[in-house]
Amino acid sequence: MGTGRTGGWGPVARWFAFRSLPWKLGSLVAAAALAVAVADGLLVHRLSHDRMLGEGRARAMSSLTQEISTHERTGAEMRDVIIDPAEMPPEVAAIGRSGQEGVWYDERVRNGPRMWAVRPLDGGGVVAAWVDMSAERRSLRALDRNLVGAGALALAVVVPAGILVALRLRRRVRGAAATARRIADGDLDARIGATGRVHDEITEMAAAVDTMAAALQERLRAERSFTADVAHELRTPLMGLVTSAELLPEGEATGFVRDRVGVLRALVENLLEISRLDAGVERADLAPVPVGEIVAESVRRTGLVARVEVDGAPVAETDPRRLDRIVANLVINAHRHGSPPVEVRVAADGGDVVVTVRDHGSGFPDELLAELRADGPRRFRTGTPERGRGHGLGLTIAAGQAAVIGARLRFANTPDGGALVTLRLPASDSPTIDAAG
Repeated sequence: MGTGRTGGWGPVARWFAFRSLPWKLGSLVAAAALAVAVADGLLVHRLSHDRMLGEGRARAMSSLTQEISTHERTGAEMRDVIIDPAEMPPEVAAIGRSGQEGVWYDERVRNGPRMWAVRPLDGGGVVAAWVDMSAERRSLRALDRNLVGAGALALAVVVPAGILVALRLRRRVRGAAATARRIADGDLDARIGATGRVHDEITEMAAAVDTMAAALQERLRAERSFTADVAHELRTPLMGLVTSAELLPEGEATGFVRDRVGVLRALVENLLEISRLDAGVERADLAPVPVGEIVAESVRRTGLVARVEVDGAPVAETDPRRLDRIVANLVINAHRHGSPPVEVRVAADGGDVVVTVRDHGSGFPDELLAELRADGPRRFRTGTPERGRGHGLGLTIAAGQAAVIGARLRFANTPDGGALVTLRLPASDSPTIDAAG
């Protein structure tokens, strides 16, 4: 079965896939780093601003206290203070008139902010002094610029590092996914192999997938071995049964026995064929063959009624014996599970030769068609309520033989009713089964 792949830009498209792991992790790291940088910057700015105001208050109050103390001790004139409330900012004058000393930070001054200290005098009136805070504000702005630069530098280092980590994780995840797809496509020897890596969740997932593949391989090997053993063990007594049936006197009961023996013989031969296909020992004997003639002869040998239509004289490089087995099984399956008329058409399509087999029954059941699209035909799966209409091996054999000759099977239902199976003999290698509807 083919596995869908994204086309187009290839690695470039994958890099700019915004839902990919590197973008998600890179965005998460960037957002986290930015949040930390902003939070730290705001915290440092706030603490520095509060410290600046605290130092300004202390300087302003110290200057005012010193002026008042010198005046009281020596009687000297207070030069660095303001006594007239009209020369003070209204907020400072209001503090003084309230009868309390205090400070106020004025950022409205064009030449630089000032920190005011005000104190009411014992004899009445208000005295205030201010200190210039321009240097402190410049220092705070320089600190803010440094914080922004440090945050940008941190982002420039942390984000690429996060993306590199995400790229490494993505490579491991993609490798595991590719191996899982190989296992799903039938390569049960494929393993992710997590030996020597750091023990993390991806390593645990890889080990679990490898364990699952090994268990699945062992179960399939046991199933195939059982099928082959049963078929081989039945073959010898079956030959004796066939011979004994031929020696029976003619009669209605004898005819019934011979018919059932024939069915059993066909079943054993089908099981043997499937066991050889499962073992992978079958090899195609390719040669240019007239597909229309091979298909017509194959339908004729089935003894069933089917309308064969051949467009032109298409020729394909294939194995005529295996092509005969595929067509015969498809026609028998159409008669067994569908309704007449059964139509077989052979036509060239580009560089390929396409053989279609269609019946006019109810089509593949939805559940069976879903299985065919997902996993291909399964043995002993007929999709019919009763078990007396075949053993479900026909499509399995057809798919196995198609794999040997490099053909492709496609299963679908026609819009006006009936099952449609398309066999494409490609000009080049392609997946064996394409169950796309």
